[in-house]
Amino acid sequence: MEKLVYVLWKREEDTSEEFRGRMLGPVAEAILAEGARGLSMNLVDEFVAHTKDVRMTKFDPPMAGTVSLWLDSSDDRARCEQALAEVTSRRAGYLVVESVPLVNTTQTAPLGERTPGINVVACIERPEWISHEEWIEHWHGHHKIVALETQSTFLYIRNVVVRALTEGAPPWAGIVEEGFPAEAVTDPMLWYCAEGSQEKMQANIARMMESCQAFLDIDRVESNSMSEYRIKELQ
Repeated sequence: MEKLVYVLWKREEDTSEEFRGRMLGPVAEAILAEGARGLSMNLVDEFVAHTKDVRMTKFDPPMAGTVSLWLDSSDDRARCEQALAEVTSRRAGYLVVESVPLVNTTQTAPLGERTPGINVVACIERPEWISHEEWIEHWHGHHKIVALETQSTFLYIRNVVVRALTEGAPPWAGIVEEGFPAEAVTDPMLWYCAEGSQEKMQANIARMMESCQAFLDIDRVESNSMSEYRIKELQ
């Protein structure tokens, strides 16, 4: 079984709500009809509109969502990609290896409904100045500990890119999904678990920034807030 992640840009004429309807409706139905073992989506919709000023993006327009699906073989993805092509202006697909250091057990919702909170989706590159082995070691070792100890995260999914599946896909080496309380995305005091303490907040920010700079070029990080919709649990 293989996991595929597609980063999506909606058509200019569609609203975010129309795009969500198409993704959760016809697109989800088409992907499930192709035998997807699991399916989830992160979509930019009205529930995250208040976070647009804190996103980090080089794209105009910015991405509109991501879809994660599991197939017995990525060779059989053609019809899934066709379903995505019918409702998007651009797609970037990747074969990935998933790990979940923090499973969401507190902010849950029935399948097909919006997960409480906000998912921050970050697409990251491996800088040229660090080897792949060192990059993975820091990200999966030291940085994981720092992220979980300094942030109000309730979900942490790491996707290491194996290879791109679509022509012209950005050179991302990893795609991260982190679930946060909705208020935390625009409130650093909540984001960094500071409990009202400026000193603790600054210490946690400094610790996080030091860890990020040890394996990332921050200006090459793509970070967007989205709503999560889990449609089919992995089977």
